[in-house]
Amino acid sequence: MSFTTRPELSGTFGMVASTHWIASATGMSILEKGGNAYDAAVATAFVLHVVEPHLNGPLGDLVGMIWPRGDDRPTAVCGQGTAPAGATIAHYRSEGLELVPGSGLLATVIPGAFDALMLLLRDYGTMGLEDVLAPAIGYAGNGHPMLPQVASSIAGIADFFRNEWPSSAAVWLPGGAAPKAGKRFANPDLASTWTRLLAETASVTDRSERIEAARACFYRGFIAEAIESYLDDACVMDATGERRKGVLTAQDMAGWQASFEPAIAGTYGQWSIWKCGPWTQGPALLQALNMLEGTGIADADPRGPEFVHWVTEALKLTFADREAYYGDPDHFDIPLSTLVSKDYAAQRRAQIGSTASLDMRPGHIDGHQALARAAIERSSMATIAGDGPGVGEPTMAHLTSRRGDTVHFDIVDRWGNMISATPSGGWLQSSPIIPGLGMPLNSRAQMFWLAEGLPTSLAPGRRPRTTLTPSMALAPDGRRVAFGTPGGDQQDQWQLSFFLRLADHGMNMQEAIDAPLFHTGHLQASFYPRQFKRGHLLVEPAFGEEAIGALRAKGHRIEVSAPWAAGRLTAVSQDIGGIFRGAATPRLMQAYAIGR
Repeated sequence: MSFTTRPELSGTFGMVASTHWIASATGMSILEKGGNAYDAAVATAFVLHVVEPHLNGPLGDLVGMIWPRGDDRPTAVCGQGTAPAGATIAHYRSEGLELVPGSGLLATVIPGAFDALMLLLRDYGTMGLEDVLAPAIGYAGNGHPMLPQVASSIAGIADFFRNEWPSSAAVWLPGGAAPKAGKRFANPDLASTWTRLLAETASVTDRSERIEAARACFYRGFIAEAIESYLDDACVMDATGERRKGVLTAQDMAGWQASFEPAIAGTYGQWSIWKCGPWTQGPALLQALNMLEGTGIADADPRGPEFVHWVTEALKLTFADREAYYGDPDHFDIPLSTLVSKDYAAQRRAQIGSTASLDMRPGHIDGHQALARAAIERSSMATIAGDGPGVGEPTMAHLTSRRGDTVHFDIVDRWGNMISATPSGGWLQSSPIIPGLGMPLNSRAQMFWLAEGLPTSLAPGRRPRTTLTPSMALAPDGRRVAFGTPGGDQQDQWQLSFFLRLADHGMNMQEAIDAPLFHTGHLQASFYPRQFKRGHLLVEPAFGEEAIGALRAKGHRIEVSAPWAAGRLTAVSQDIGGIFRGAATPRLMQAYAIGR
């Protein structure tokens, strides 16, 4: 075993890994109190809303996978809200828009995270509402150390808050000044919101019935009413530099619920792997693995140029398919069975060459040629002039960016219940704070296109094709693994490298996380302004000059990141002997795994 930045943890009680040490400690405290993985997940998620508000919030989204003890496969959790009734292409076009803005009120869909957490708690948890909300209320009310990245995000847009989003200034600029990194910061409005929700449901003594009362309170009670009251009059500046009103209503919120659905299964060698459906980018990981299976990549140096090249070229083909064919299967005929089939992968594998492709190449699927042509046309219109490095990356690798991102956690308890979840949206940069609630709306609608006839066309009731994409896998030796990462379009890219290093090269989870990472921007970005960075490949400098030079020689347009700057992977596992393991990235110096 090679040196790692921290140990891969092992124990026999349970593991929690998340993108913030306070959230991980919160989840572990719930396990210590006798709660299960799902109780811990809900408490962890609510704390992440507080301590990483630039990356997620209660009015955002959540995509998860659960693997309850005794089940033979995982189940997907859909906390991805849909487009409001007023979110029509005609309306957005009448506002002078060609793209859905990346921020502001028209960027929002129905908030989904809260209902997904309540569904998890009701159906799979054991604790009461007050137990899982108490840590978040404590940190929001009493304060927590302000992350440098949060302080930087707020400072960078403080004047904008003062001038354009005064409700945000009231929360994020206490006393009129941007908060300092490392200093105690509180969000008393958020604490008051959760305290009021507990008070309004306190008379309901049955655990499940109280959770149902909380769902009603959120989606049909004072929270929905506060959102509608604000949106009735608000007309605020968005990413285009113009002021617009939103279309979300309390009626939209009242008509939506989170749900469970079957996960999508794939295989790689003797491994089984599961992802969420094509309303996420999840099947992209299955497609890429199918393409790479049998290429000989298992024999390539997992830190070498051939490994990076093969993975990158497979990802380019996969993400071309994502752009052409993925979307909400409840509203469009998605050719998923073809996309994740081994036969289709063989056709696509034959398109991988020894040099970097600079083309957008969706695969040929009978009856869907028009979708492929449309995807190619969109990419040609969105290519960045000069294809320069570092433009438009919605990742934590570019800490000066004002874009939001995402958080992630993985948990396994002593009984073998497991969850992997990626909450996101509701970023402090994305939308103004709803007065009195201490939380902003999400901006997930930016992943829709304002063109008819696509799987990702904006339409009421349709889920945006989100980037959120947790993973679960079963090893040939019976070990179960839950893993994921923030990172927008990079999520399945970093997870692919992690998984291959685990499956093919015998690395433990911490070794696979610590190994140098890379990703390509040669894809239609999911985030406004939807750019396409032809031939782009970001690599961490730990690959070394020789490997990076070899990749340049293959035609990749290389961007070398700062050291330890790509990916925020976390993972947990359980083997058949009952040994639990946990790992978390050292990147950004805040993710942590805790367990015993």
